[in-house]
Amino acid sequence: MTYIGVKELRQNLDKYAKRVRKGESFLVMKHNQPLFEINPPKVDKWGDEGEWETVVDFTEISPNGVPIEDVLAAFDKIAQEDKTKKRKTRKKRG
Repeated sequence: MTYIGVKELRQNLDKYAKRVRKGESFLVMKHNQPLFEINPPKVDKWGDEGEWETVVDFTEISPNGVPIEDVLAAFDKIAQEDKTKKRKTRKKRG
């Protein structure tokens, strides 16, 4: 990691921004004390920054998507089915 001063960063921000885009990291110092780090963003191999995962694509069900009320109703139904299964399991054990 390369150490740079706050003044150096401020005066040459474009230069350091380009280097960060290329993958370099910097530790910014002020009065010989570490102040903060500058690192390139973490992007996963799919390019979605690792934040999102497609679980269901509702446009496959309907090209215009699905009303939220229908989605919530489906979740409620699944939750009720789970509760029913748990009750049946308890009765069998009990």
